Amino acid sequence: MRYRVEELAGRAGTSVDTVRFYQTRGLLPQPERAGRVVFYSDEHVERLVRIRELKDKGFTLKSIKGLLSGELDAADEALLALVDRPGDSAGEGPSLTLEQLARRTGISESLLQALEREGLIVHKERDGIAYYTGADAEMVSEGLALLGAGLPLSELLVLAREHDHAMREVAERAVDVFIRFVRDPIRAQAGSEEEAAERLVEAFSTMLPATSKLVARHFEQVLLAVAQERIENVSAEDAT
Repeated sequence: MRYRVEELAGRAGTSVDTVRFYQTRGLLPQPERAGRVVFYSDEHVERLVRIRELKDKGFTLKSIKGLLSGELDAADEALLALVDRPGDSAGEGPSLTLEQLARRTGISESLLQALEREGLIVHKERDGIAYYTGADAEMVSEGLALLGAGLPLSELLVLAREHDHAMREVAERAVDVFIRFVRDPIRAQAGSEEEAAERLVEAFSTMLPATSKLVARHFEQVLLAVAQERIENVSAEDAT
C-alpha cells in the first residue's frame, strides 16, 4: 500500500515531525515521489516499528542506523544492548535531565555543565536529548564532598580534566584489546550470529565489572603510595 506522510505517521503510531526527522537522519528509505506528493510504503511502516522497538531498548540513533543498514548484525546488537541501555537498566538509577540532575544535587546547571566539560560526568543521548543517571548524581555528590573538605573548585576541575584524559586513553586501549582478542575471535569461531551474540554478552558482562574494579583498585593503590611518599618527603624536609 501507499501512504501519505500523515497516514504513515498514524499507522506507525508516531508523529509527522518524527517521520521527517528520521528521514533526515537516514533512518528511513526515500519515499516514492509523484509530482509534489511523496508516498510511503509498508516497508516504511515496518522500519518505523523496528526503530521504536530499538529505541525502547535504549539504543542510540547512531546504533539504530547501523543495525538498520546492516553494518551491525545480531551479535553487535546484543553487545550494544549492554552499552546503549538507559541508566535504569544498567543499575545506575533513573534517567535524569540536566534540570532534574541540578535539583537532585543542589548544583546549578551551569556548574554541572562545567563539570561535564572537564569529564567529571558524562551524559548519554536519547532522541537528541542529553540524560544522566543516578551514578552521575553520586559522582557530583562526591565532588561536593571534596569541595567541602577544602579543595578549590578550580583545582577539582583541573583534576577532573586530567583524569578524564588519562582514563579515555586507558578505555580506548581496553576496548581495542577486547575487540581484537575477544569480539573478533568469537565472531569468527561462532557457528551463528545467535551463538556469537550469546558468547559476546557473556564475555562483556564478565569483563566490564572486572576491568572497572581492577582500574579503580589500581588507582587507589597508586594514590595511597604517592600520598605516603609525598608525606614522608614533606616530613623529611620539615625536619631539616
